[in-house]
Amino acid sequence: MKKQLRYFLKDSVRKTVDFSQTEQNLGYPPPPVQKPYPEGTGLLSLPLPDEWTSIRSVALRDAIGRRCSHRKYARLPLLLDELAFLLWATQGFREDPDPVRAYRTVPSAGCRHPFETYLAIFRVEGLEKGIYRYLPLEHALLPMGCPPDLEDRTIRAALGQPFAGRSAVTFLWTALPERTEWRYSEASVKVIALDAGHVCQNLYLACEAVGAGTCAVAAYDQERADELIGVDGEDEFVLYMAPVGKI
Repeated sequence: MKKQLRYFLKDSVRKTVDFSQTEQNLGYPPPPVQKPYPEGTGLLSLPLPDEWTSIRSVALRDAIGRRCSHRKYARLPLLLDELAFLLWATQGFREDPDPVRAYRTVPSAGCRHPFETYLAIFRVEGLEKGIYRYLPLEHALLPMGCPPDLEDRTIRAALGQPFAGRSAVTFLWTALPERTEWRYSEASVKVIALDAGHVCQNLYLACEAVGAGTCAVAAYDQERADELIGVDGEDEFVLYMAPVGKI
């Protein structure tokens, strides 16, 4: 069985896909680059790059050299422009997207970017504790309420790893596979996993510019994590988590 599962790490599947029959080549419209949200919802605008005042300059060589996983965080809050910077660094747009390609701050197979970013916010100046979704098109946050016992529920979603609920904010990235499947069909599985790694590595490096640390979490309770942020677990589901806090 273990050797059979290795198939998904290989690119052999590409030889079996009839790319003339993908949804893209059959003329179907691409899925939206951002998950829609209800009209009239109050959004919380985030500081734009030219408004950031707390982001220090860090040499790339130093950021790479210092990069490591942190599981202990100070009780200090993140500033709003620091959170805005981390969100931009992981899923922000570099230019206006078109329906087919979205050029972001991280690479993605075919520029399809199959992720949405959710946040369990515990300590960010100017924000109430709760669940939020990042809207990169608007560079804004969509408030989604605050479940009771948010810290404990986040820890349980992370299979009891306590640092997931003791951070300033915990990132939860969901996958919407149809965005990538539209172009790559069955060959999407491997590249979606690769794309997730690009996103989290940018978070590690960006944390160096705000005096924070993070730790990638790939061991979590799928059902509890999906329930925490209110996704269906089929067409959209949690793929990766990363708590962030001051160090």
